[in-house]
Amino acid sequence: MQQLSCHLTQPVVMMFPPDSLMASMQAFRILLVEDDDVDAEAVERGLRKHRIDCPVRSARDGAEALRLLRAERFGPNTTLPWIVLLDLNLAGMGGFEFLDALRADPALKRAVVMVLTSSNAARDRSEANRRGVAGYFAKADMEAGFSFLAKLLEQWPPGVDQ
Repeated sequence: MQQLSCHLTQPVVMMFPPDSLMASMQAFRILLVEDDDVDAEAVERGLRKHRIDCPVRSARDGAEALRLLRAERFGPNTTLPWIVLLDLNLAGMGGFEFLDALRADPALKRAVVMVLTSSNAARDRSEANRRGVAGYFAKADMEAGFSFLAKLLEQWPPGVDQ
């Protein structure tokens, strides 16, 4: 039996319509913060494979991600909440620095962040938890992580609290 390396670290206060997973997918958008093109493509494939069909934007580091979140230049979906998939080991502004800036911004502090990283170190998990992430996915178990994310989204009850 394979151990799942995806852990929810905080209660997630973000809920979706009950009628289907696909309906819930229209209730949010994803920001992928990843500086490795191969890993970014693997994440996008995983999202498609698990039918997590929602708007996805990408940023290569924390500073770009913050600019994107603050500008909210995302067409007609500007009122949709974000789920941020964050790599911790980024060039430029790294994942922990991004989390600190995000949580310090009153307009963004409640964004749901799930760490998706190569680090499986207990110290990194602890630091991510301290910064209020909703989950922690090890890239080595990305398949299990996406299955977990899809199942989690299916089970969330109605309403969106951003």
